Formats: sequence, C-alpha cells, structure tokens
Amino acid sequence: MKSILKKAAILLIITFLATGCMSPQVKLFTDATDPLKEFTLEGKADSKVLLIPVNGLISDFSHKGLLRTKPSMVQEIVSQLHMAENDPEIKAVLFKIDSPGGTVTASDILYHEIIEFKEKTNKKVTVSLMNVAASGGYYISLPADFIIAHPTSISGSVGVIFIRPKINGLMDKIGVDVVTHSSGIHKDMGSPFREATEEEKRIFQGLADSLGERFISLVRKHRYLDESELADVKTARIYLADEALEVGLVDDIGYLSDAVSKTKEMAGIPEDSRLVVYRRTEYPNDNFYNTQTRYQAGRNALVDLGLPESAKFDRAGFYYLWPAGIDFE
Repeated sequence: MKSILKKAAILLIITFLATGCMSPQVKLFTDATDPLKEFTLEGKADSKVLLIPVNGLISDFSHKGLLRTKPSMVQEIVSQLHMAENDPEIKAVLFKIDSPGGTVTASDILYHEIIEFKEKTNKKVTVSLMNVAASGGYYISLPADFIIAHPTSISGSVGVIFIRPKINGLMDKIGVDVVTHSSGIHKDMGSPFREATEEEKRIFQGLADSLGERFISLVRKHRYLDESELADVKTARIYLADEALEVGLVDDIGYLSDAVSKTKEMAGIPEDSRLVVYRRTEYPNDNFYNTQTRYQAGRNALVDLGLPESAKFDRAGFYYLWPAGIDFE
C-alpha cells in the first residue's frame, strides 16, 4: 500500500511541476501558452524567407494532454502568417507540406488565410510537396505562386470523401437498439445506429459532389488545366511527382533546397538571405528538415496520454482527405 501511495505522490508532483501548478515560473515542457520565436536555419542577409511546415492531418481540433497543450494546425499556421505579415524583412513564405489532407473546413480556412496573406502583403508564397501532399494537403497549396514536388512525393486525390461510423451490425449481434423521436424525417440522417435510406444516400452524395466541385473549381482557377487534364484530376486519383508535373498540378520537381532557392529568386532577394522558422523551442543543429514547431512532436515523448491524430477523424463528416495516407501510429 505504501509503495502505491509513494508512486501516486511522485506522479502528482511531476504533473504539478510540468503544468506549472506549484509555481507560475515552473514549467518543464513547452506548450501552446509559450510564444513563437524566430530561429534562423541558414543565411546572414537582412531579408528573410519564412519556412512553415504542414505535417499530418489538417484540422482545427486543439488537444489538451496530461502535461501540455497542443494547438490546432489551423491556429498555429494562422499565427505564423500573422507574424510574417507584420515583419517587413520577411519577403516570402515557403510551405513544406507533408499531409494526406483533413477536414473540408480546416483545409478551406488555411486556403483562405493564405489568399488573404498574399493580398495584404504582396509577398511571394511557394510550396514544397514532400512525402504525401494529397487532397487537403494539395488544396492549401493552390494559392502558391510556385509548387515544387519532391521527386518521390505523392499528390492529387482532388476530391471529397464523407466518412461516418456504422455500428448497427454490431448492435444487432449483441441485441442492443436505439429508439429516436425526431421533428423531421431527416433529423437523424447519418446516424451510425441504422442503415441509410436511398434518399439519404442521394443527399449525402449530392453534398459530396458539391464540395468536390468546389475543390475542382479552385484547381481550375489556380492551375489552368485543359479539360482533358481536368477530367483525369476529377477522378481523385493520386500522382507521383513526374505525373503531377505532366498533368499540371505542380510547376517543377526538386528538393527542398531547390524550393528555398526558387523562393528567394521569386522574391528578388539575395541567395544568402536568411531562412527562418517560428518555433517554441530551440533545437541544436537545427535545419529545414526539422518538422517540430509546436512542441516535442516525436513519438517518443516522455508522457503523452492523448489519442493519435487519426483518432480525431472517427467522427462523421466531410473530408478533403486521402484515407490511405493517414498515419495510424
């Protein structure tokens, strides 16, 4: 019994220390309450390019774990854009995208914010597509002045998918039922507790088609594809880098260093201009392949009792998402 109480006391003390509950000056981990700071990755000139990593599922879901708060991707990227907007030395922004997509609304918010950033500042925006930049990951790249795909990147999946849990089969097996009383015949449409009617399936398909057409219309607006190329893109297939270049979804193929050089060239600034990032923590030997911005994001964190990112997408909804690209680890 004493051993159990001792362990519980130690865990409680660690928790208090990590969250700053014992003293407002004590904090062992950075979290969303810490301000973003600028760090230089390379270069010495006064002019700067801001590198913004976009990693994982695109959402506006924030997450509060046991020892730290994780801001949503939307919140974090918008904060960085606002900081860049107010820094006259930042002449361009380079997005490094590695994402299979995310929710329709979160993807559209980031698209809108990037458009507004360009209109307010007249600063150049470029994109480097990394491992996977599909669906919503590609959607947010559309406002860019130039898109470079890594030679092995996967992009495309231009379309929308409606995902909803379905548990009525399991309920039948265990003898459980749900009774509902609604004010309209479609009030419980999409319920996981029953099969969808043919009319409901038609409605869902219509919504998916409308949101998919919005995506296609933005591709048409920004990428100037001809109808044969657009017809292929409409199938929502994925493309390797050379195929994406051929169909017109990207402007060039190259490495991240090529994207940095191209961004400086488009912004009309010297090659030795600084490449900077906004982070909450300083990392030794930092470089532009470091994906960590908000907190210690590695999978071997000391304490992380939260659900994986993929668990946030177990709710019904419409997504600009390539499901096969989700990291379930």
